[in-house]
Amino acid sequence: MEQRAQGSAGRSSGGSSGVGAPAVRGLYVPQQPTAADVDRAVAGRDEAVRGEHRHSERPVVRRSSVRGQILDALRSALLAGELKPGEVYSAPVLGERFGVSATPVREAMQQLALEGAVEVVPNRGFRVVLRDARELAELAEVRTLIEVPVMLRLARVVPVERWAELRPLAEATVRAAASGCRAAYAESDRAFHRGVLGLAGNAQLVRIVDDLYRRGQWPSGGGRAELLADAAEHVALLDALIGGAVEVVRELVSGHFG
Repeated sequence: MEQRAQGSAGRSSGGSSGVGAPAVRGLYVPQQPTAADVDRAVAGRDEAVRGEHRHSERPVVRRSSVRGQILDALRSALLAGELKPGEVYSAPVLGERFGVSATPVREAMQQLALEGAVEVVPNRGFRVVLRDARELAELAEVRTLIEVPVMLRLARVVPVERWAELRPLAEATVRAAASGCRAAYAESDRAFHRGVLGLAGNAQLVRIVDDLYRRGQWPSGGGRAELLADAAEHVALLDALIGGAVEVVRELVSGHFG
């Protein structure tokens, strides 16, 4: 069908492609394409296909992927306390630190501004926000109001085998806590809670809680012992969910965000 369409297009152009016949008394008289015409059309089509294939093999570097990597690096630096609250950081300086231009750094910082981690300082850069204990407590309270009812409902309706599937996520938080890396623990903790709430089948719920989680992340002096205690609560919570101990679930979840 492609060959017939190409042949028709060539003939309607007044014979410029060499396939059609000359006009006679104002009328165009089509001729059947020759074998050479068909060969040329097939060769052209094959070359176009090869060209598309070569194009698809080229690696595509998307700026969004660079922005995402810088965003992750900045979040880790915030959690580790490498970016100090109250300090102003410029995109060009941070770009030199990460070996990239200022543009993806600026885009990542804009996202952090939306999350409330930094604020824009005109003509200077971005200031790391100092989150006080009251703000963090308020964020924890909001998470409690959302997550506790959801988890209690899920505890009554989700089959045991589905809870058991989350065991690797809970164990991952323990390993991350043992490493003492707050950034690694934050990601594993977030993954565990996303896995639990994901069983509710409500994408908006997961998205909202995920945003609250990021806003509540902040450097802490508790260190490795604090992380291990938090991770242990994940394991205990999962054991209670698997065992159907709803009251234990209520107690663990309510205290988990305190």
